[in-house]
Amino acid sequence: MENPVWLAPLAGITVPPVRLFFRSLGAGLVHTEMVSCAGLLHNSSKTFSMLRVLDGERPVVLQLFSGEKRTLARGAEKALSCYAFDAIGINMACPMPKVTKKGAGSSLLERPQEAGEMVRALVGLGVPVWVKIRKIPISSPLDTVSFTGMLLDAGASHICIHGRYPFQKYGGTSDREVVLDAAKRFPGRIAASGDVFSPEDAKTMLDGGCSAVFVARGAFKDPFLIPSVLHACGFSVDPRFLTLSSGSRIEMMISLGERIFEDEGEKAAIVLLKRFLSGIFRGLPGASRFRQAVSRSANWVEMITTLEDWKASSERGEQCDRR
Repeated sequence: MENPVWLAPLAGITVPPVRLFFRSLGAGLVHTEMVSCAGLLHNSSKTFSMLRVLDGERPVVLQLFSGEKRTLARGAEKALSCYAFDAIGINMACPMPKVTKKGAGSSLLERPQEAGEMVRALVGLGVPVWVKIRKIPISSPLDTVSFTGMLLDAGASHICIHGRYPFQKYGGTSDREVVLDAAKRFPGRIAASGDVFSPEDAKTMLDGGCSAVFVARGAFKDPFLIPSVLHACGFSVDPRFLTLSSGSRIEMMISLGERIFEDEGEKAAIVLLKRFLSGIFRGLPGASRFRQAVSRSANWVEMITTLEDWKASSERGEQCDRR
């Protein structure tokens, strides 16, 4: 991998055009959405569509979820027969009830024996097995460091730890110390997730011994966070991404939206571009007015027209400033 700043798996968000966008900004690696192994075994066309990879994305990690090791293994085999992924990730972190009630996601943190068996079921498939977990709940028989060690002993190549308990979901504050403790115990094997919103956040975890940081919600609060993190950490970055004009930033968002529209359809383009709103409008002239206008867009034509108007307005303002 080119660098240790990676785009996290995000359900409903890390579709191929979004992954490609962040790879173009310098992300060293990207993840698919969480893919249901049960959906793969039932030949769901929607689930299989989540396996698509565009030219230029790699390396790509396939993120799978299942509540049972046999289903996980069969689903992984089926996915790898369709696409060549660079690693298989097992999601043991998602705290949402629609996942945990199936015995998957963070519910596995309380069943360490089954979690270890899941890893062992995949290690013979010929690609690295990664696992994403959360801070282990008190009700589990193991603590976070012990659980991590168990997964590595079972054959996992790499573990990402989100420093929140499952019950916290995305509230409160991520516990950095529990992640850093595991990183010191297992050098080169632990990535950090949770509350990476600034270059300083990422540097703290990387300097503390983490092999990588996963950028998740921070990438939407600031779509250009990844190149800023890379620059702060001393990695080579295209200098254009550090000094983008307002017009250039908007143009990149328009291009992203058009790619999503072509690849995923109008609804996805509108929903996903709105997720970027606070980040792309931050600090730009006329932000409040245009953000409201984009938020009210009912269709792609309205949205793209508003963005084009804002781009033209920004460019006029920059021209006046230069004079």
